Amino acid sequence: MTDSEKALDYLEQQIPSLSAAAVDVAYWQALAAGQKVLISGEGGIYEVFPDGTRTFVKATAKPLDLPVGTRVKIA
Repeated sequence: MTDSEKALDYLEQQIPSLSAAAVDVAYWQALAAGQKVLISGEGGIYEVFPDGTRTFVKATAKPLDLPVGTRVKIA
């Protein structure tokens, strides 16, 4: 493997953590700007308000429990 391929592999491995950080920053920026944010967790979708309160919006189906790398076709 060449140095450029190693560098590319390293950069690609950073994508998940960088994207998670970007989502976290966007979440807090939206709340700081006085906007509400939708989040999922605890079996549902919740609307989070800048004052810290949250309201239940909708129930969600149980997440799929699949091994990493499994391909799922959504029809």
